[in-house]
Amino acid sequence: MNDLITDIKSLELETIKNLRNSKSANTLRAYQSDYNDFSLFCSKNGFQAMPTQPKILALYITHLSSYSKYSTLKRRLASISILHKTKGHYIDTKHPIIMENLMGIKRTNGSNQKGKKPLLINDLKVLINAIHQSNEKDNRKIRDKALVLIGFSGGFRRSELVDIEYEDLEFVSEGVKIFVKRSKTDQSGEGMTKAIPYFDSEKFCPVNALKNWIEIFDLKKGKIFDISDKSVALIIKKYANYAGLDSHRYAGHSLRSGFATSTAESGAEERNIMAMTGHKSTEMVRRYIKEANLFKNNALNKIKL
Repeated sequence: MNDLITDIKSLELETIKNLRNSKSANTLRAYQSDYNDFSLFCSKNGFQAMPTQPKILALYITHLSSYSKYSTLKRRLASISILHKTKGHYIDTKHPIIMENLMGIKRTNGSNQKGKKPLLINDLKVLINAIHQSNEKDNRKIRDKALVLIGFSGGFRRSELVDIEYEDLEFVSEGVKIFVKRSKTDQSGEGMTKAIPYFDSEKFCPVNALKNWIEIFDLKKGKIFDISDKSVALIIKKYANYAGLDSHRYAGHSLRSGFATSTAESGAEERNIMAMTGHKSTEMVRRYIKEANLFKNNALNKIKL
């Protein structure tokens, strides 16, 4: 009997370990950060945070709704649910008191999510010119130029961009193939390959910029851009500010959204955009396409004044 109890406990521990391993370290850190905010709310109000109850969650999202976006409420709920699962608890985030509360908040506050501005082609050129003209050291300029151009042309997430290693690159006559080992939507680690061709313009060619960075600094192994994902956003903001752009409107995601919006504006098909970005659903990609077509397919274009 004692052996059976020991076996069950071992299975429970192994199951919890598997739940944790199903997510990347960055994702788990984000979940923990969200949960910490909920835990603080519970502590201040005398509630139990783990395990919690649907009523407490409903009170928490009402509290959040006074200063947070609707998307933040949904994310916090998901994080709290996941953290409960990793501890062996279950919380019904679909409980009527939570769902009805969310619907009421949505009707009252709306759910429009205003993200960071995409870095479109003209902005990209301005940013690259700013890198050339900046007072940064030459090695920093060369790295940052390669980082920005590769990040944009590959539609990379920040985490994917900083995880690129020398072994993931294959230069071919058409350009460069970059193997992405793992991404936000590929937690099982199957990986995908992004192909970036040579551009006509030497100045704005991501392949040549990457080659230049690798050759000049004789990179033979390890990470190509040995920086944190947060540093990507800081680099974009720095050069945006130097170029006279509103740096508050840009971040690391501006490279990815800029790629999707710019290619959609140029007429690229939805499936081809998704093949590069790695999006699993069409929802976000169609949002980029809608943004790109605001003026292109505008009914006012038919009016001649």
